Formats: sequence, structure tokens, C-alpha cells
Amino acid sequence: MIGQMTLIALGSNDGSFQGDAAANIAWAVSRIAPLAQGPVSVSPFYATPAYPTGSGPDFVNAAMAFVTGMDAVAILETLHGIEAEAGRSRAVRWGQRNLDLDLIAVADQVLPDATTQDHWRGLPQDLQAATAPDRLILPHPRVQDRSFVLVPLADVAPGWRHPLLGLSVVQMLDRLPEADRAGVVRLTDSSAKG
Repeated sequence: MIGQMTLIALGSNDGSFQGDAAANIAWAVSRIAPLAQGPVSVSPFYATPAYPTGSGPDFVNAAMAFVTGMDAVAILETLHGIEAEAGRSRAVRWGQRNLDLDLIAVADQVLPDATTQDHWRGLPQDLQAATAPDRLILPHPRVQDRSFVLVPLADVAPGWRHPLLGLSVVQMLDRLPEADRAGVVRLTDSSAKG
């Protein structure tokens, strides 16, 4: 398979695995990087408030961009395997977690189809918290709403364009409230990136 640009968001707000949240992210980067066919772009690490508000300690977030020949389902299965290796438990939706790896996009793929992606993208907040899709949805249905994903993505793939919205990462980020963007703060210790 010809390689396709793949975007991944990483997050952690539980230091129980590698020592702290930043160490968890650095470990995950090292485990994901071998999926790439060439160079891997890794964003700086950012401190972000827990989402939803009050669900736990602040997060450390980052993003990765690379080309891989793997298909989207295989990438997602690999990410879930890395989360399992870290001891990730999915007992509470949007709860505290030592590692959260989200497949944001694979090139301009829309999975499983535009209608299903539109449905999940338009789901009201209360239903988002109560339900999860039973299959892979690409692009990630919440990417356009989350500054903690878009700020790091702007470092590694600013020009990636949402295939249904027609907006680049930078344009989606610019549409978010300034308070949301300001809450994503770059960590000064870049040594954690590995």
C-alpha cells in the first residue's frame, strides 16, 4: 500500500505508568514511531485542562504526523494495543487515563462514510458523553471542537484539510474561542519529547 499521512493525538493525565503524564506520552511516541515509513513529526508537549472540566488532573497532550502504509483499522488496533500495554482501562468514558491515543485522520479518508461521520460530528455534548461509536469514524468526529488536539496538530500538520468541512487545522483552530486556545499551554521542558 502507498503510504498515507496519518495524524495521531496523544494525551495523559495519570502518572501511574511511566512516572508522570509527560513520560507516558514520550513512551507512546517511541512505540508509535516505528509505524512510519519515514520521518515522524512530533509536536511539543502541552498542558491542557482535563476534558470535560473536573474529570481529573490536567492533561499533557501532543500530536504526531507521519506517513505509513498501514490501513486505518490496523493503525487503530495498534494504538489500542499500545494503550493496553500501558494498562489503559476504558471503565469511564472521558475519565482519568494514563494514555489516550486517538487516530485523528488518515489522509483525506472518510470512514465509514460521510453520512455516519456527519452524524457523529453533529452529536450533542450530552450524547457524546453517553455513547461511543462501534466502529472507526474518520476524521475523528470531535477534531474541529478540541483545542487540545488542534494546537499540537498545528505544529505538525497545519495544512491538513478536513475532507468534509474543507477547513485546514489552522482554520479550525482559529474558529475556536480564544479562551479554549489560551488554555493549551506549551510545556517548557522539551526534554520529555525523547
